[in-house]
Amino acid sequence: MMHLLTSPEAWAALLTLTSLEIVLGIDNVIFLSVIVSRIPEPQAHRARQIGLALALIFRIILLSVLVWLIGLTAPVFSAAGYDFSWRDLILIGGGLFLIAKATHEIHAEVEADDGEGKKDSGGSAFFWVIVQIIVVDIVFSLDSIITAIGMAQDIEIMIAAVVIACLIMYISSGPVARFVAEHPTTKMLALAFLVLIGVALVADGFKFHIPRGYIYFAIAFSAAVEFFNVLAKGNRKKASRPPV
Repeated sequence: MMHLLTSPEAWAALLTLTSLEIVLGIDNVIFLSVIVSRIPEPQAHRARQIGLALALIFRIILLSVLVWLIGLTAPVFSAAGYDFSWRDLILIGGGLFLIAKATHEIHAEVEADDGEGKKDSGGSAFFWVIVQIIVVDIVFSLDSIITAIGMAQDIEIMIAAVVIACLIMYISSGPVARFVAEHPTTKMLALAFLVLIGVALVADGFKFHIPRGYIYFAIAFSAAVEFFNVLAKGNRKKASRPPV
């Protein structure tokens, strides 16, 4: 352990892997921000805490069972000329879940009725939010840790990178969730991102890898445009107010 603290290669690996985990965690933060917007703020705050704690726990558990995790990449059956492993099936299932969930939320936003703006409350709504967070945490944790295994050899570095990334995700999740809740157009954009991420996960499951750089660049560019739209809208509101 001590030799890692004095090794430049170990610090470089930690920095690189932490940066990667933060980028991969964007998916999780976006999903959390959208899903908790359906419940009142006190419950939403608790759901974010539980969701990110579960994300950290799942990642550390998966790191602790590397032999089993690597075994998930072995083919279990073949169909239509493709070999499918448990990892592929989990990615396909998780991707389809994200697409279905995002599509359902988009439909609810577009077909908003008189109950628009009302938030679900009660134990059942909170429980359902946590169930959805667990499903997505498992998918994102699996994809994230398999990527991490290919970049670092020391499990201590992997765990440190995961813990740091989850702390940063926790700090950023609150402001992101509030911003999404306060600006309906950003929620629609976030839902579109989830559809895009879901398609990428399904494609990965079918051995068609879409470089994540393209996806994250599209997300960053769209988010920057939306940020300026929100800023311009706020400035127009200020300009339209009568002078005091």
